[in-house]
Amino acid sequence: MSQHDIGLVGLAVMGQNLVLNIANHGFSIGVFNRTAATTDGFVDGLKDEPVDKVWEGTADRIGGYHELKELVANLKRPRRVMIMVKAGGPVDAVIEELKTLLEPGDIIIDGGNSDFVDTNRRSKELREAGFLFIGTGVSGGEEGALKGPSIMPGGHKEAWPHVKDILQSISAKVEDGTPCCDWVGEDGAGHYVKMVHNGIEYGDMQLICEAYFMLKHMLGLTNDELYHVFKQWNETELDSYLIEITRDIFTVKDKETGNDLVDMILDTAKQKGTGKWMGQHALDLGVPTTLITEAVYARCLSGQKDARVRASEVLEGPEVKFDGDKQQFIDDVKWALYASKLVSYAQGYVQLDAAAEEFGWNLENGHIALLWRGGCIIRSAFLGDIKAAFDKNPSLENLLLDDFFKQAIDKAQPSWRRVVSAAVNNGIPVPGFSAALTYYDGYRRDRLPANLLQAQRDYFGAHTYERTDKERGETFHTDWIRERNLT
Repeated sequence: MSQHDIGLVGLAVMGQNLVLNIANHGFSIGVFNRTAATTDGFVDGLKDEPVDKVWEGTADRIGGYHELKELVANLKRPRRVMIMVKAGGPVDAVIEELKTLLEPGDIIIDGGNSDFVDTNRRSKELREAGFLFIGTGVSGGEEGALKGPSIMPGGHKEAWPHVKDILQSISAKVEDGTPCCDWVGEDGAGHYVKMVHNGIEYGDMQLICEAYFMLKHMLGLTNDELYHVFKQWNETELDSYLIEITRDIFTVKDKETGNDLVDMILDTAKQKGTGKWMGQHALDLGVPTTLITEAVYARCLSGQKDARVRASEVLEGPEVKFDGDKQQFIDDVKWALYASKLVSYAQGYVQLDAAAEEFGWNLENGHIALLWRGGCIIRSAFLGDIKAAFDKNPSLENLLLDDFFKQAIDKAQPSWRRVVSAAVNNGIPVPGFSAALTYYDGYRRDRLPANLLQAQRDYFGAHTYERTDKERGETFHTDWIRERNLT
């Protein structure tokens, strides 16, 4: 076998499917895994895979190696090595070993779910060592890795021409054939955009779950009825991958009991950390990414299952009852879900803008929307509308200010408020819906109660305050104890 176009380290399912995707598109690839048996099992098993997974000639373009140095020795120059191992220390360990085997100008690609802070650090360290580095987000799960994911590369831009053909070939494509992969920005920008993608994913999933919970527990809809609701929603403005798979979930039976499988699943959600990272960095940047952070907290609360069971035997709330028009409420939930999803994306883009300013990245928001239109978990119909909004106004301060989205919110707002009110009155937790609505109401007001907050801070800590009748930036302090007038 002649030298490979690219090498890949790490043969978990995502790594294996990316290898097949790359080879299926005509590129030769060498693979290495720490466990030699995994490498051998993958390569030897190619002949038994179905044709929709392994295309004709694919197996001939894949070579397995038991030593990393053997893989490196069989790569074309500049050597390109993609790392698909667990984020954190394992990535650093592979990079350190590769640095002893590669030559200046060779390219290392981290395709895992790395923290952008690590990517910033690695970008600097590898440039100083003479290597080129790309940190790229890859979204779409196992199926996307095989059939076409959304790919968000960032890092050393001079490396991009050497990997562009491969990455764009294997990525998802939109209707006109445009690849859902293009250069994002410097250093950790690619992994930052993937982090925001995942944060929006957290928000979307939480909102869908709240919609499901209300329809099930307030209206008493069966799983079959829920299937038809989500099927209909997926043919409207809510058309998206997550609505589609939610529809499908309601059709699956548990093989052991014959019951609907969704009802057999314990209500404790797990997380891999990207949503938490986004919330943490939102606090660092001082931007109110409230819905996504609330979605992370909702997962944390779900994890306190035993405590919730104990509390359910002690704490009381209102009786859940609904005596209105069921179809009207289903429609209301649909519009509340749509409006809240718009807020989720709006908050994500506000955070992207803040991060771009913080790190000096030149992010193009409309361009990023295009990357998310296919292959990824948050792909949805209105990403085209988001791209159009930023194409019309690249400096758009907030998606909610665009005419299209303002009109959508105006249409949805009565339903949105009815749904949140009904949930509160029935004791149904809707942290996502309520966080989204509260953000909207806070963002649309020219005056908030922070004036009293600043007075409190100045009273107990002499933290000063600005005045409405003075220039911004000029600060004042009052001796509140001396000036107070008690009666």
